[in-house]
Amino acid sequence: MNESSFIANGGNFKFPDKANVRPERLFFRLPLDRINWLTSSFLIGTLALTLTAVPLYLWFFGLDWFQVVLFFAMLAACGFSVTLGYHRLFSHITFQASWPIRLFTLIFGAGAFENSVLMWASEHRRHHKHVDHDDDPYCISKGFFYAHIGWLLFKLDNDQPYDNVADLQKDKLVCWQDRYVQWIAVLVSFGIPGILGFLWNGWQGALGAFLIAGVARIVVLQHCTFFINSACHTIGRQPYSTRCSARDSFLLALFTMGEGYHNYHHEFQHDYRNGVKPWQFDPTKWLIWTLSKLRLVRNLRRVPADKIESAQRQTRNASC
Repeated sequence: MNESSFIANGGNFKFPDKANVRPERLFFRLPLDRINWLTSSFLIGTLALTLTAVPLYLWFFGLDWFQVVLFFAMLAACGFSVTLGYHRLFSHITFQASWPIRLFTLIFGAGAFENSVLMWASEHRRHHKHVDHDDDPYCISKGFFYAHIGWLLFKLDNDQPYDNVADLQKDKLVCWQDRYVQWIAVLVSFGIPGILGFLWNGWQGALGAFLIAGVARIVVLQHCTFFINSACHTIGRQPYSTRCSARDSFLLALFTMGEGYHNYHHEFQHDYRNGVKPWQFDPTKWLIWTLSKLRLVRNLRRVPADKIESAQRQTRNASC
């Protein structure tokens, strides 16, 4: 079994049965039999379009303010739906939300093309439970590439047991999204921008919206999410705990809507804040707080300040 197969197999080495040995098909040392072709085609295809078709569109038609605004509006709607909804609301239940907020994050979260809340939360909870070990779905111990995107490229089995999201399976909105997530994703990511672009500037506007607010926005948002799994376990400081690889990084917080304070998050995963200090950049935290003042969310969970200070003090003492 070569190194790529070892990684794709979740790090579990098994000696092959000599009677049933089947030579692996390799291409540039990639195990072709283990590639998830559907996921890989989408991830690579959207990236290829972003690097080729988007520049060509800009060359021939230019860029107007509508396309820029639509790009950032879709990035914010889908991005916060992942950080606020998928992550802090559904995966960790750091607060409770009214049905309009839950519905909004389920609809626009699907537009990130990161699958349904049930699958996302199930994998993320396993990540926290088994961080840095073999059962961690995007284990950084298997390499930066694996944690960033390799775990998706070589993820053959998409049938999850969902044994750790029984609470979410009781939510009718969550189950509805899980059944129709791909249709919702296509409508949100391509249908809405395309229609708005057409209303703005005909077929030319529709094409631009499809490529910029649709395809390019998906690529940007997905890799921002992927950086949490890879770079946030590689770059930065560990002020709260050294028990796992998670790290705090202001730089990464800028690109991940505040999710870059990952060391704090792994130590206190049930806090609705990631950037716990008042000066730390965490727009997701600010949005949750604002929604609480509007009475759209409630029961925000916070770790007591003395417990946070104790964790910092213990980490400092351990490093001396």
